[in-house]
Amino acid sequence: MLLAGRLNRRIHTACPYLRMLVLISICVAAGAADDKIEPRLRLRDTLHQPSGTPMRRGVFRVWENRKAASGRVLELEVVVLPALEKPAAPDPVFYVAGGPGQNAAASVDGWARHWMRQKRDIVLVGQRGTGGNNLLQCGLPGSDGDIQGYFEPAFDEDAFRACLKELRQRADLRMYSTPIAMDDLNDLRAALGYEKINLYGGSYGSRAELVYLRRHPETVRCAILNSVAPIAFRNPLYHAEGAQHALDEIFKRCEARAECRKVYDDLRKKFDTVMKRLSKERAKATVRHPRTGEKVEVRISRDAFADGLRIFMYVNYQDVPRIIYRAYEGDFDSFAEAALRRARGLRHSLAFGMLACVTCAEDVARIAPEEIQSRTRDTFLGDGRVRRQMAICEFWPKSELPDDYGDPVRTDVPVLLFSGELDSVTPPKWGAEAASHLSKATHVIAPGSHGVGGSCIDSIERAFLEHPDRKPDTSCVDQMRLAGFRAP
Repeated sequence: MLLAGRLNRRIHTACPYLRMLVLISICVAAGAADDKIEPRLRLRDTLHQPSGTPMRRGVFRVWENRKAASGRVLELEVVVLPALEKPAAPDPVFYVAGGPGQNAAASVDGWARHWMRQKRDIVLVGQRGTGGNNLLQCGLPGSDGDIQGYFEPAFDEDAFRACLKELRQRADLRMYSTPIAMDDLNDLRAALGYEKINLYGGSYGSRAELVYLRRHPETVRCAILNSVAPIAFRNPLYHAEGAQHALDEIFKRCEARAECRKVYDDLRKKFDTVMKRLSKERAKATVRHPRTGEKVEVRISRDAFADGLRIFMYVNYQDVPRIIYRAYEGDFDSFAEAALRRARGLRHSLAFGMLACVTCAEDVARIAPEEIQSRTRDTFLGDGRVRRQMAICEFWPKSELPDDYGDPVRTDVPVLLFSGELDSVTPPKWGAEAASHLSKATHVIAPGSHGVGGSCIDSIERAFLEHPDRKPDTSCVDQMRLAGFRAP
């Protein structure tokens, strides 16, 4: 592997196609010799059609059981987007996807034209369990033949028992933890010939970045974390209070704005009324079938409305007053349409079996039952999600974790952290918690929700990526404003 790194430095100014071809031929041989997986890395030149730019696509082969180095071989999906400028910077950006359960390699369209690609290669790898020959997907309630199922809890015990029965026939579910996946990522880094990399990710991706930083700090030049979920964040224990925090902020900001206050008078009271009504009886709503377009009647429970609103606040906080207002007036159709699109999208984009592997061992196992009441009391979401997920984790196989897994991650690597003021999942306190243990951390709290962005955020990231040892100028955040709430 050292040979590949030295050669990378010598030929870095050459054509990116030649550089990648030479590196891959060397790394395939090295990987085969070290790990007896032949070939270990298989990439081919191709074209990203929408952007008309070159890329390399293929698989990186790893042992499912890394410790035993034998048995089942996993083929992780890999996409390398070569830098558009020549010569490229020697340190690429490795994107770590969220979820847990999203496949980073599936996000190639969003990265093909990304500004980070101008000077740096972009590397996307499908974390074990999210794609390729190792997709850990579950058949959850909801399908084109069962539209109502999309409005029932996704964390259904019977569905996950059936999923476990199917998955354990082709996977050792104890081998899909974040630490193991981050060791895969480091192996890929070495196989591609990169000595130092830059990490970029959000939500669960930020957690995975922190785990990588603990295990392989010497390989990281800098890291950018958006919507931070540190080790202390035990999923899903804090979902209820995070969602309540965001909803309370929306109520407060609507009340403070004359135009919103005038249209949505007594919004908090209207919301309470809606929740009381749903506690007594499900509401009726009509949605269009996602394939046929035919009208389908569904029933909205209190839990479905609460969880749908929580997910809505991830990115569409501007619509929350309108949703509540219409529900108060007895119209749940627009909510149901939006909730259907999101639930259907999540079923397709998240590998829920992989999510269970990660959260059961790394989060739920660290939740004490006596904590639940205090963390969910007086919240609109309540304790249902936590208890349902804990019930599933009672029977789901669990990975063996390092003894220090629950400890805060400490590192001297420069880290830039972003938090959204209205984030309903990972509010700013979690970014602050992670930053408090990082000696070279810059924590930016900006107007927005889950996954803050925009030209100001881009400018901060650009400055940091160019000179991670300098504290970036974050003054533009003071000029950012939250988008106004939409009228009914």
